[in-house]
Amino acid sequence: MPPADVGALAPDFTLPDLDGTPIALGDRRGQVVLLNFWATWCKPCEEEMPAMERLYKDLAPEGFELLAVSVDDGQEEVLAFRDRMELTFPILFDPDKEAASRYQSFRYPETFLIDRDGLLVARYIGPREWDEPAYRGRIERLVREPAE
Repeated sequence: MPPADVGALAPDFTLPDLDGTPIALGDRRGQVVLLNFWATWCKPCEEEMPAMERLYKDLAPEGFELLAVSVDDGQEEVLAFRDRMELTFPILFDPDKEAASRYQSFRYPETFLIDRDGLLVARYIGPREWDEPAYRGRIERLVREPAE
């Protein structure tokens, strides 16, 4: 499998959300996607979640999608985490780490920014304040670019 490098096409996958509904990354083509791999036991993951939620609430109406892929073993802890953190963005469940391995993601949190054409624009290892002007501005510019 080719590496998930910046400039490459984002590897597609289908995973269930917390309600069991299958979600395919490829179905998000035409939207800017922030793809985040995380776990409930990861303190830096928890620290970045409030900023991700704020970013999602602000930009979702403009053609932005945030997909948070949990690599936890059990779904109960993910549901409890979502409820405690009051998260509204889609959380996908990847206990076998199938999607994470497609992205060679094993350090959490790890996040990929994907443009409307499905190309990987950036890879971020470690937590970020996603609603800070530098990150938000980069995402907003992609959201406002016309699709090719």
